[in-house]
Amino acid sequence: MKPATSPSALKVQAALGETFQVLEFDATTRTAADAAAAIGCTVAQIAKSLVFRGAESNRPVLVVASGVNRVDETKVAAALGEGIARADADFVREATGFAIGGVPPVGHKNPPTVLIDESLMAFAEIWAAAGTPNAVFRLTPPDLIALTGGRVAAIARQ
Repeated sequence: MKPATSPSALKVQAALGETFQVLEFDATTRTAADAAAAIGCTVAQIAKSLVFRGAESNRPVLVVASGVNRVDETKVAAALGEGIARADADFVREATGFAIGGVPPVGHKNPPTVLIDESLMAFAEIWAAAGTPNAVFRLTPPDLIALTGGRVAAIARQ
């Protein structure tokens, strides 16, 4: 683990400021399980970023979920008041400025509507992607809310 050096990770570091430190690993942190293994935390503490597209508005929707949870798209749509559609890789890169596998919760090209999985609130610290498939940063659930302007919601599939 070392401080960020790649352009995408440095972009996230700039968006975060000096309060947080983006770290890069030699091993991939692309999946929640990979990230937890590299960091030494539980999979549940990984704040995975999933990008959807508003079905009517075509706006980017960022769902930040616990690494152990699957997202219930019906619950997400209900929380948004709009249907959602899966976003393809081109939409994700165009909307966020990042590729799938490294999408952070901050620093997006087009600010998304953000929903945060309520189960993340149970942890003292969580870890989120930071722009590349091997970069992450540590934060708290209140930090995540403040940084993203996101709304906490019950969006996990039961």
